[in-house]
Amino acid sequence: MKKIVVVFALILLSFNVQAQLPDPGFTVDSRTAIVITDPQNDFLSPNGVAWGVVGESVTKNNTVKNLEELFKIAKKKNIKVFVSPHFYFKHDHSWKIEGALEALMHKINMFDRTDVIKTEGFDNSGADWLNRYKKYIKEDNVIVTNPHKVYGPESNDLALQLRKHGFDNVILAGMSANLCTESHMRDLVESGFRVSVVSDATAAAILPGMNGYQAAMVNFKMIASHVFTTKEIVKELKDFKK
Repeated sequence: MKKIVVVFALILLSFNVQAQLPDPGFTVDSRTAIVITDPQNDFLSPNGVAWGVVGESVTKNNTVKNLEELFKIAKKKNIKVFVSPHFYFKHDHSWKIEGALEALMHKINMFDRTDVIKTEGFDNSGADWLNRYKKYIKEDNVIVTNPHKVYGPESNDLALQLRKHGFDNVILAGMSANLCTESHMRDLVESGFRVSVVSDATAAAILPGMNGYQAAMVNFKMIASHVFTTKEIVKELKDFKK
């Protein structure tokens, strides 16, 4: 009987060890940049068209303030920030192939801009930056990439900009956790970047039977090299010396 108990205990111990995912870790160095997806009104402002479904998560995570903390420390330490925005133009509304949320975003005019080149109508629109971030995005340490069109950066120049500026490591944050943020994580990982995610500097839609934030957290922990809180990564960046 004792042998059976011992064997059973060993099996349970083995299962628990195997069930614990390794944490590869993430070290901030001179080849580290911050990437922020969609820091825009339609996601982060109570007046944004998506606030009704993302507002609960944004508020609970203190996402708006936490993203600002990343912009602040990046400016203070002169760390490059790459903003990957989401814009839709008139020609994008004639797409013949759409997923569920693409169709919804087009229907509610999310991230809409009136012109590809002109900025007429952009200021304070849903596609514009959240007002409290504008002063940071104008700084020399911030690079705004081409817009991504669905969720991931495959359709913009984020990876090119990161490589051309000599970055291999990415601290990822922004909106929305299980859509653009997760898609950016997946594509960057598959492109050979080391990626960490800031868990409370993102948020997602919560719908009946669907919690986008919880879904994203599972995949962040399974795919990223490390998952930080804002407090943890800000400390890492403060302590970093070039």
